Amino acid sequence: MKRKIYCSVAIALLSSAFSGCSLNTELSIPEKPIPASFQDQSDTTSIANIDWRHYFSDTLLLKLIDTAINNNPDLQIALQRIESSRSSVKLANAAMLPQVSLNVGGGVEKFGLYTMDGAGNATTEITPGRIVPENYTNLFVGLQSSWEIDVWGKLENQRKSAVSNYLSSIEATNFVISNLVADVAIYYNELLALDHELDIVRQTIKKQQEALEIIKLQKEAGRANELAVQQFRAQLLDTQVLENGVLQQISEAENQINFLLGRYPQPIERAKNRFFEAGPPVILSGIPSQLLSNRPDIREAELQVEASKFDLKAAKAAFYPNFNITASLGFQAFNPEFLFTSPASLAYSLAGTLVAPIINMKSLEAAFNTAQANQLSAMYRYQKTILNAYVEVANQLSSIKSLQQISTLKKQQSEALKQSVESSSELYKAARASYLEVLIAQQSALQSNLELINVTKRQRMVTITIYKALGGGWK
Repeated sequence: MKRKIYCSVAIALLSSAFSGCSLNTELSIPEKPIPASFQDQSDTTSIANIDWRHYFSDTLLLKLIDTAINNNPDLQIALQRIESSRSSVKLANAAMLPQVSLNVGGGVEKFGLYTMDGAGNATTEITPGRIVPENYTNLFVGLQSSWEIDVWGKLENQRKSAVSNYLSSIEATNFVISNLVADVAIYYNELLALDHELDIVRQTIKKQQEALEIIKLQKEAGRANELAVQQFRAQLLDTQVLENGVLQQISEAENQINFLLGRYPQPIERAKNRFFEAGPPVILSGIPSQLLSNRPDIREAELQVEASKFDLKAAKAAFYPNFNITASLGFQAFNPEFLFTSPASLAYSLAGTLVAPIINMKSLEAAFNTAQANQLSAMYRYQKTILNAYVEVANQLSSIKSLQQISTLKKQQSEALKQSVESSSELYKAARASYLEVLIAQQSALQSNLELINVTKRQRMVTITIYKALGGGWK
C-alpha cells in the first residue's frame, strides 16, 4: 500500500514539473528563397569547381600558396580544432557504453557493540571457532561497472551533436584554406602592382631630372627664372617622396605574404612581367543554389544548425528520468589469506536505479531555453551566411563589368597624357608653352599611369575574390 502511495506521489510531482514548461523542439524561422540566378546567368558551370592549382597559372604564386598551406599558423590552429572535435565524438560514443573499472581496495571498520551489526558480530563465527573481530577488515579485488541506459535518446543526441560539430570544424578549416589561398594571391598581385608603380615613379623621376636640367640651362640663358627652377625641383622632390612611399608599401606587402606563409620576413620571388597578362575572358558563376554546396562557410553554418537541433533534443531528454545499472564482480574477504578462495570469497552485486529530476527543474528549464535560443541563432546565422555569400558574388560580378569599361578608358587617357608630356616638352623648348604646362602634363601623366596600374590590379584581384566568393580555393 505504501509503495503505491510513493509511486503516485512521484508521478504527480513529475507531471506537475513537466506541465510548467513547454518542451518544443520543432523550431523554425521565416524562409528567404535564394534567387534563381546571378544577373540572369543560367549556366550552371562554376569556376568554384576548378582546383586552385589550375585556376592560377603563375608558378611562383603556386609555390607561395603551397608553402602557406603547409605553414600558416591559422590553418594549423584550425586543424587542431578538428582533432579536438574528433576527441569530443569519441567521448560522446564512450558515454553510451558501460563504464568498467578495476577496483582494488581495503579498509577497517568497527561497529558499536549496542548496534545490530555490533551485537550480531559479537556472537557470530567468521571462521570455525573464531568470532568476528571487533576491528573488521574488508578487502576487495574485482571489476565495477555502471551504465546509463539511453531510453530517451539524450546520449544519442549528444553524440550526433558532437559529430555535427566535428564535421563543422572540417568545413571551418576548408574556409580557412579558401581565405588563405585568396589572401596570398591578393597580396602577391598587390606586390606586382607596387613593382610597376615603382617603375613608373622612377621613370617619371628620370624625366623630371632631365626637365630640371633643361630649365636650369634656360635660366642661365635668360629664358627662365628662379621660380621655374624651384617649381621643377619641388615637383622632383615630391615624386622622390612618392618613390620612398612605394618602397615602404612593397616592404609591408612582402612582410604580409611572409606572415601568411608562417615565416619571418624575406624577399618574395615574383614574376613582375605577368602583371598585365589578360585574365579569364569569361567568369562562370553558376547559379546561387550551388553556393550551398561550394562554400565551406555555408556548410559550416548548416552543420551548426544540425548540432543545435541535437543539443535541444538532449536538453529536452534531461527532463526525463535516468535509468542506471551498476554491477560489481570480484573477490572479497576480511583476511588476505582467504581473498582468492573460490567460490567462498566470490562477491557480486547488480542494481538498477531510476533518478528523476525534481528540485533542479528550473536549471533544466534554463538549459532548455538556452538551447532553443542557440538553435534559433544558428538558423539566423545560416541565413545570414547565405545572404552574405550572394551579395559578395553579386558585387564581384558587377565590379568585373565596370572595371572592364574603366580599364579601356584609363588606357586611352594614359596614352593621351603620355603624348601631352612629349608635346609640352617640345613646345616649351620652342618657347610656345609655359613651364607650368610642362609641370601639369608630367603630373597628370604620372597620376594617370598609377591609376591605370591600380585598375589593372583591381581587375586581377576581382578574379581572385569572385573565385573565393563562389566557393573556390579549398579543393
